[in-house]
Amino acid sequence: MKELDITELERKFQEKIDNEIRIEPNDWMPDAYRKTLIRQISQHAHSEVVGMLPEGNWITRAPNLRRKAVLLAKVQDEAGHGLYLYSAVETLGADREETIDDLHTGKAKYSSIFNYPTLTWADMGAIGWLVDGAAIMNQVPLCRCSYGPYARAMVRVCKEESFHQRQGFEIMTKLAQGTPEQKAMAQDALNRFWWPALMMFGPNDADSPHTAQSMKWKIKRHTNDELRQQFVDITVPQAEMIGLTVPDPDLKWNAETGHYEFGEINWDEFWQVVSGNGPCNKDRVDARRKAKEDGSWVREAANAYAEKRKARKAS
Repeated sequence: MKELDITELERKFQEKIDNEIRIEPNDWMPDAYRKTLIRQISQHAHSEVVGMLPEGNWITRAPNLRRKAVLLAKVQDEAGHGLYLYSAVETLGADREETIDDLHTGKAKYSSIFNYPTLTWADMGAIGWLVDGAAIMNQVPLCRCSYGPYARAMVRVCKEESFHQRQGFEIMTKLAQGTPEQKAMAQDALNRFWWPALMMFGPNDADSPHTAQSMKWKIKRHTNDELRQQFVDITVPQAEMIGLTVPDPDLKWNAETGHYEFGEINWDEFWQVVSGNGPCNKDRVDARRKAKEDGSWVREAANAYAEKRKARKAS
């Protein structure tokens, strides 16, 4: 295709986005837009699936039947989110199995938060309250993403994530109002998950290579730093309300700006975890790789059955 034609297509493409017209799978789109979406949506899908691991580990150890049932429902939700998102990736021409293999080889990333261990029951509360709370902050704007299949998938995902956040906050509230030992357990979970939760929004805007272009294409609606600030402003009063202390000695309210000021994130730790050197990186990827290998017979049987039915219909 001639360069002039490409330039005109790009102009019309950006004009649609500027006019809030969704891009659909059969629409023309720049290769860079397609690649950006494949990277982002597949990493989002990987995060949902890997995120099942630290919580699934606690289903059998939940303190009562109600907690078991709620946690089981939550883990099932996460599997569904992964399914929606892998399906959205396929609308962009990506192969689902190849994207999963990219996760297993370390080529593709997933949310850094899931590389931290869950040591106590209170961690289920911290994950629901902080991790899913941060996820909602990230994902609600994605309901207005310029790419139609991603935006529509996020509507249901966000509804379910709001349930997850309330479930986590309820756990933390009960523990904080319980015995001194229970409150100490909740505080310990907050101490360990607070900073990794802030890292979930990604690097500072100045160090984020994709933010500016994603904002122009309206894949993203807010910068990393804007979303992180919103999260802090909403979450700190929640911690105060249930009697827990945010583990940040530099945290303070700025009446002039109407925002909390908070301390510097340990970006060295963030990049180490993203690079595969976090506490649980190897365990998480090994578990997902083993799950695929152990389930290979199911996929083979399903494919063989489908082929057999197809052959019967043809005859």
